[in-house]
Amino acid sequence: MTILTLVRHGETDWNRDRRIQGTTDIPLNDVGRQQARATGLALLDALDPDLPRVVVSSDLSRAVETAEIIAAELGTVVSAYYPQLRERAYGEAEGVDAAEYVARWGTPPTTADIPGAEPWPHVRRRAVRALRTVARDARRRTAPAAASVVVVTHGGLIRELVRHATRGDLPLPETRMPNGASYTLLVERERMRVLSSLGIPA
Repeated sequence: MTILTLVRHGETDWNRDRRIQGTTDIPLNDVGRQQARATGLALLDALDPDLPRVVVSSDLSRAVETAEIIAAELGTVVSAYYPQLRERAYGEAEGVDAAEYVARWGTPPTTADIPGAEPWPHVRRRAVRALRTVARDARRRTAPAAASVVVVTHGGLIRELVRHATRGDLPLPETRMPNGASYTLLVERERMRVLSSLGIPA
């Protein structure tokens, strides 16, 4: 059994401008860095102080820098970077703003086929495998002790993990996940369960 806090990376200029990022490697902006610090401070209060803290990340720079800022606030370092935790590849939609996206493919979350995009079922399978790998690696890293595991990743990936864990009940279609917000999941052998949702630092 492993408890993991999934954190969406801080803001980038493309987030601010409402552009689709996908696997395009866009760095944090100054607002995103402030969000990462606020998230780190919130986690410092929220995580069990008696457990070792493990921070891991997607290998895209916006997640990497968010994770490094959070880890510094928690008094640790980032343990590992996982390409499997990357955002969905959006193909031709990457770099497109919200208005053009809706005009071409409909209102998100849409199941429209975007040329070059990773299919959503594949995203979910990849995300679930990645989270199980993270949980296994964290247990090996801190054995025999349990640990507080912080996973910095991307909004699309977190949505698919939450949908998997709740059998599609959450998140609600109208729910936005702000940069820096988090969900906490319990990962057991063949089961995932959401323990808390949309923790947003003040």
